[in-house]
Amino acid sequence: MRLRDEIARQLTENTGLQARNKLLESEVLELQQGVDSVEERARSELGMIKKGETYFQMIKKQEPGNTSENSR
Repeated sequence: MRLRDEIARQLTENTGLQARNKLLESEVLELQQGVDSVEERARSELGMIKKGETYFQMIKKQEPGNTSENSR
């Protein structure tokens, strides 16, 4: 009987711990996504790069007679 009580108590504790772990996991995912979205925005809107990265910018070569004044 004592063993059954201990098993029931352990199952209750495990259920609580599983719920806590799911909550913590969702918080971690939210933080990771938040950091990723901030980093992506900094890269695209502000042109920022990480330390140690090399930035390359590709510029299309304009064809003769195709200037911005001619396209107006």
